Amino acid sequence: MTAILTLTVLVLIGIAVWQISKMFELSQTERNTTQVANDKDNDTQGKLMFAFLAFIYILTLYSFYAWGDVLLPEAASEHGSDYDNLMWISFALIFFVQTITQALLHYFSYKYRGEKGKKALFYADNDRLEAIWTIIPVITLAGLILYGLYTWTNIMTVEENDEALVVELYAQQFNWKARYAGQDGVLGDANVRFLQDFEGKNLVGIDATDPNGLDDVVVQELHLPVGREVIFKMRSQDVLHSAYMPHFRAQMNCVPGMITEFAFTPITTTEEMRQNPDMIAKVKKINKIRVENSKELIANGEEALEPYIFDYILLCNKICGASHYNMQMKIVVESPEEYEQWMDQQQTFAQVIQ
Repeated sequence: MTAILTLTVLVLIGIAVWQISKMFELSQTERNTTQVANDKDNDTQGKLMFAFLAFIYILTLYSFYAWGDVLLPEAASEHGSDYDNLMWISFALIFFVQTITQALLHYFSYKYRGEKGKKALFYADNDRLEAIWTIIPVITLAGLILYGLYTWTNIMTVEENDEALVVELYAQQFNWKARYAGQDGVLGDANVRFLQDFEGKNLVGIDATDPNGLDDVVVQELHLPVGREVIFKMRSQDVLHSAYMPHFRAQMNCVPGMITEFAFTPITTTEEMRQNPDMIAKVKKINKIRVENSKELIANGEEALEPYIFDYILLCNKICGASHYNMQMKIVVESPEEYEQWMDQQQTFAQVIQ
């Protein structure tokens, strides 16, 4: 695949250089010769435009066939279906309009290619046509924008909920930490100035003088109870990061010096997602690739890759530095009972600094 892409890039660069050289040649005003396209040139270009139409449609259909299964599975959050509906409606409109407009563009370029003695019909002004191609896009885009705003408002509105789980996502180059509010349901104050307190045990800079922070729990693996709303408070220690949880259709920037917020309710546990037929097929495909790659590693005296097991994951979706690709954290969605058992095993901030 790399060789094919490299060859394609080289061919495209060659074509670009060739076209630039032709433009430079035509720009030389001192030349006495004038290049004029004849009927043969126009016929060739018209047929090439029509052939290119077939090419892009064949390529599109092949892309759906070859890579359609790499899309994310069904959303694992309550709001995810609304997000996906908006995306698929947008995709459908774009695909429909692109199909029609590209077909007309390339077909007309072929059908009405230049011929000696033929003149094109020219409209200096046509109010009806202008109204049609103005009003229809306006109505379509207005409807899509209004639907998008409605969906965005529903997703982004965080209402007061005393039963919600409050979790802070703390970003730094190049890892994540999660801080859970304790029994009081309130996160303690925190600041980067406190990171060095208690011989480096204060991993997210909790203010030890704030009693609300003493029962907070700091971990490096995120556990969430299914069916319970989670309110995320997000901070960054150094540069701009972005908390991206693709399976939950959730993303929010983590900005140094401020707290950003996002909330969602997970509806599918990790084990349930692992049993999803689409996910089973994806895992099987990934492990097939890992087996093939392992053969090369073994031949070079290296260890084989371990089989992939699906887990939800928190990623950074901003290019935040050299190890950006490593900035990820495992997310476990489990039953409320399992979550409580896990939480009982964690140490509070007060216990850590003792």
